[in-house]
Amino acid sequence: MAAAAPPDPHARRHLTWDGCLNVRDLGCLNVRDLGGLGRHTDGAFVRADSVEKLTAAGWAAAHAHGVRTVLDLRNDDEQGADAALRPEGITTVRLPLEDVADTAFWEPWFTDWRWGTPLHYRPFLGHFPERVAATAEALAAAAPGGVAFHCAAGRDRTGLVSLLLLSLAGATPEEIAADYALSEERMTPVFTTMGRAEEAAQLAAAYRSHATSPYAEMLKVARWFDGAAYLAAAGVPGTTVAALRARATGQPPG
Repeated sequence: MAAAAPPDPHARRHLTWDGCLNVRDLGCLNVRDLGGLGRHTDGAFVRADSVEKLTAAGWAAAHAHGVRTVLDLRNDDEQGADAALRPEGITTVRLPLEDVADTAFWEPWFTDWRWGTPLHYRPFLGHFPERVAATAEALAAAAPGGVAFHCAAGRDRTGLVSLLLLSLAGATPEEIAADYALSEERMTPVFTTMGRAEEAAQLAAAYRSHATSPYAEMLKVARWFDGAAYLAAAGVPGTTVAALRARATGQPPG
């Protein structure tokens, strides 16, 4: 029987930003040894669906939460017009996480139900370490203040970056998996706004037919993944890893 996600003990991580449907702060999670993330509540990192849908009120809420940098993980062909003007004081960095030109990697996934699930994370992480390394370096180098990172739905590319940050911060595999699973209940409205309402139901049916769940599959990845070791193997300097971990936990580097 597939493992079921436990109830979210940190409902206050969910944020209400008008125009977005899948936004939460990565703070307030339990951590091993490092201690700081559970007490770091100034919005160091926020995961979201596409912020171009934010209204003026949504942007005001993001700014009030402390966000000063937006990291857009989407590809160039996904870019659209903002629904409202981005406030002064928020810098946008565009850094596509996927290399869509690598068709040899991507084409087999287009007809595989595992695309859009954590089952493609390990192949992706193994094939594109330079992309993940560049993302980590951009996060570490962001201006002071909170960083909101997003893709289109706020689930998979955003989930990969969340996996990295939470691993570095010392969150347990169970916490990482539970965080990922929180997106699933939001996928129907997210995909409806994208004109792809059927996708959430189709993927849920695929999980059921394979006797698994988003939580169960993410738990496998989280138990395997070591963010610091992965970044070191990808050539990211130890000082950058330490700075990113410090930013995630609110603790001094070291």
